[in-house]
Amino acid sequence: MRLPFTAKPAYAPPPIRRRPSLDFSLVGLVYCCMMMFMGLAAINSGANLLYGVFGLMIGVLILAAILSKRVLRKLTVHRVLPDHAIVGVPSRIVYQFANAKRFYPSLSVTVSEIDAADGFTKQPQAYMLHAAAGMTASVPTEVIPRRRGLHQLDRFQISTSFPFGFIKRALTDRQKDHLLVYPTIGSVDRAVLNMCRAADKTGAMMRPRQGGQDEFYGVKEHRPGESPRHIYWKRSARTAATGVLVAREMTQVAPPRLLLLVDTWVSDQSAPKVAGVERSVAMAATLADCAIEQDLSVGMLAWSDGWKYLEPSRGKRHRGDLLSALARLPLQTIASTSQLMDEGLRYIRDGATAVLLTPQALPAGIDTRQRGAVVVLPSDDPQIRRWFTFEARVDFMTCSPAVESKVK
Repeated sequence: MRLPFTAKPAYAPPPIRRRPSLDFSLVGLVYCCMMMFMGLAAINSGANLLYGVFGLMIGVLILAAILSKRVLRKLTVHRVLPDHAIVGVPSRIVYQFANAKRFYPSLSVTVSEIDAADGFTKQPQAYMLHAAAGMTASVPTEVIPRRRGLHQLDRFQISTSFPFGFIKRALTDRQKDHLLVYPTIGSVDRAVLNMCRAADKTGAMMRPRQGGQDEFYGVKEHRPGESPRHIYWKRSARTAATGVLVAREMTQVAPPRLLLLVDTWVSDQSAPKVAGVERSVAMAATLADCAIEQDLSVGMLAWSDGWKYLEPSRGKRHRGDLLSALARLPLQTIASTSQLMDEGLRYIRDGATAVLLTPQALPAGIDTRQRGAVVVLPSDDPQIRRWFTFEARVDFMTCSPAVESKVK
């Protein structure tokens, strides 16, 4: 369930510039005024020279109208989006201008996005200088997302004021594309990962597995092809008569398996509460990215129209699955923090260390740092904010996914 935001936003969305299909620029209006003045002067004076200048100015205006229309004729635009983007990180969108005209080139064309412009710091647009007849020109442009989630880009507008800048023509076209924007990823202090490892490698949470060099596990029959360094010679002497060699079987401590409990519950629609949830989501993305880079298994549990669980795993593909799930998490008023922890107990018993990322400190009586095998990281804690650092350009009050960006 997506929280129905009805309060007035505390920020001004970027303005969306949409030109009319035919318009005069300021230079064009000045030119028309001069042309009318020249026409009145020619009528009053009857001078042939003034009539000639007046006719020439009319011809230039007609020529500008014809050429500007031909520039946009048989011109198609296709956008090429990246696989994903990250909040606050510049990304590149490539626009391909295909000119299907046989002889006439397309010059000085601007493309501007109309839909989903609120998801970026400014309206995405690009400028193409020249596309030869029968050729395709590619123009990259840089955008900076400010909202996470799945954004739908559909309508865009191409416009030109070629050749003299007097007349502006514009056409609106559609091409439905989707761009998934991950939460912002910052840097995390080593103390957080050390805390997670400490919760996983102590006491009953220590999980040995076979095949390592850490601890003695038992003995087994030595098989051909195995390393002779593991042969237990004293024990093998007892079985020398039978010709059986005995080898030591060692174990190693399994690396920590982290389960991120992401709390997206908000009690009201105030901007600080929304910013707290968005910071918690960004902390989860940062911790997952850093832990997977260090070859740790990371999973996730959160509420998204029902409990969404990702089993702890490793690898780049699993990293993409985690960040995609975090990008789509909605703000909700159904599953509280206590319900999230109760649901997480089912998976903690399977041997995973739970890390609760919540927008506010837990009620009194619960340790805000570590509670058994649960590490609690409230985003409003000053110490936690020192452990997680993000780009200064990221505004967590505007990072929540817009209702329009939710695509089924």
